[in-house]
Amino acid sequence: GRIRHLKGRAPLHKMSWIREGELTLLERFSANILKAGPMPKHIAFIMDGNRRYARKQHVERQEGHTQGFDKLAETLRWCLNLEIQEVTVYAFSIENFKRSKEEVDGLMELAKQKFGKLLEEQDNLEKHGVCIRVLGDLSLLPKDLQEVIARAVLATKTHNKCFLNVCFAYTSRHEISNAVREMAWGVEEGLIKPSDVSEFLLSRCLYTGNSPDPDLLIRTSGEVRLSDFLLWQTSYSCLVFQSILWPEYSFWNLCDAILQYQLSHCSLQKARDRHREDQALQQLEADRLCVSDLLQREGGGRASDPQHRQELLQRYTAAREKRVHGFLRSLQQKRDRFFTDLNASLASVSA
Repeated sequence: GRIRHLKGRAPLHKMSWIREGELTLLERFSANILKAGPMPKHIAFIMDGNRRYARKQHVERQEGHTQGFDKLAETLRWCLNLEIQEVTVYAFSIENFKRSKEEVDGLMELAKQKFGKLLEEQDNLEKHGVCIRVLGDLSLLPKDLQEVIARAVLATKTHNKCFLNVCFAYTSRHEISNAVREMAWGVEEGLIKPSDVSEFLLSRCLYTGNSPDPDLLIRTSGEVRLSDFLLWQTSYSCLVFQSILWPEYSFWNLCDAILQYQLSHCSLQKARDRHREDQALQQLEADRLCVSDLLQREGGGRASDPQHRQELLQRYTAAREKRVHGFLRSLQQKRDRFFTDLNASLASVSA
């Protein structure tokens, strides 16, 4: 069983974050037909089925996870060929820490190897312009893994042709709770006012704040739940559940999911547009309430003057947007410092 299982695999030294190579003629032909329709710009994957695949092939569980990583590299190549600019993957849930110590230690070691490998492949990643982001509560990870992740993130930070977001030590509820804490921190620091807190601001405080929401979410292995992954971000995404195990995923499975996205694109786009309009109206209404409060406190005869009210609203909105942008800049600097400090501590130890 093991010999049969390993037969089609690339040699270990060729395992890479992005597989080189073009699509076959038939794959290219199919890709061109797909690209004639609306294409997702951002796809999220719940890469499920590595353990079941290992059982099915009668190999060690760790081998299933390794095969799963190899499939990610292959899938990234397909996405690059399909001109999909952003991919987000659920690599390790906070819930996974509840698995056996042997399996968790194995996954941490595999992650360390793979992020270490990424550092050896900077030329390849630069050629494709791939920026790697690691999203999650990285403080929960072993220090040596945190350090290698920091080096990998900083090494690709300036690349901007396409983005790979690796959700590691992540759950959506933890992410949303963290976003609320970040906004509370902003209020405590005097960077924003309590009245500046909004749905838009919470979205920007998520780990994914720099990314558009996924157009398409794909889960493999036949499970039909989100398992605490991108709950906030996928409200208006096309959700596709496929029965194939992740290490067996093929280009044709990806095409099938994209086709399902295309079939529902119109209704999804309408729902997104409606939501965007509702968000803008809610923000306008919130700003108007704040201006009304200001006018009540101000008193005097000008409170009911429509022109004065409109000028105040414009000034208040401009001031709020300035506060919010300043807060988001400070938040990004705080998050960047986490990686630069880790990298600096690693450099000082090496020296």
